[in-house]
Amino acid sequence: MTEKIQKVLANAGLASRRQIEIWLREGRIHVNGEIAKLGDRITTQAKVRVDGRDVALIKSANQKTRVLLYHKPEGEICSRNDPQQRPTVFDRLPLLRHGRWISVGRLDFNTSGVLLLTNDGELAHRLMHPSKEIEREYAVRVQGQVSPAMLKNLKEGVPLEGVPAHFDVITDAGGEGSNHWYHVLVKEGRNRVVRKLWESQGVKVSRLIRIRFGSIHLPRFLRRGRWMELEKEQVADLLKGAAILI
Repeated sequence: MTEKIQKVLANAGLASRRQIEIWLREGRIHVNGEIAKLGDRITTQAKVRVDGRDVALIKSANQKTRVLLYHKPEGEICSRNDPQQRPTVFDRLPLLRHGRWISVGRLDFNTSGVLLLTNDGELAHRLMHPSKEIEREYAVRVQGQVSPAMLKNLKEGVPLEGVPAHFDVITDAGGEGSNHWYHVLVKEGRNRVVRKLWESQGVKVSRLIRIRFGSIHLPRFLRRGRWMELEKEQVADLLKGAAILI
């Protein structure tokens, strides 16, 4: 049975579906000697090359789903390659014998905190998909006066580039003046959505930390730039939240 090429490659642990779609647009994937394109359907018997290298399409039955929790520091990007040669989160991760680590969404250069990475492309895809509405919680330090009217706007929703966005929960976390903190919860992974929401009210974000993704919290003991592998039970919770049978 044939399936969409991005799903087959994601199931093989090559990358997330979103990343594979980018590679297809860039013409980096060949199937049976021909340049592949979006919409192509293949079987696991197809001969696939990415950037001139052969890739195995069948994930080993003995290869378990693994998930890393990385405490991303500010000053690192979530891409493998950067024209500016900035540090990348992948520089610090353990090597995989088969497949590669796939980032579950991204944190921007100046944001720190919880970043999940997995060897399972289908899991990454589902955790990022808007339909799953997986909670993301952030600690935010803001500069500027925040009024009750602003908080009401942020909870009810404001348009960002023509598309409404809002915080599901806003909790005052204390502090004074330019050192005031809030905890906010969103259920989408839109690029820079937390910063943009605050900026829509004329408030500047001076510090942003993701402290939770779904059921996974940032442990106090995990220092910035360090990673830990999730336990079997934690991975099972993620699989359940992503509606993947286990």
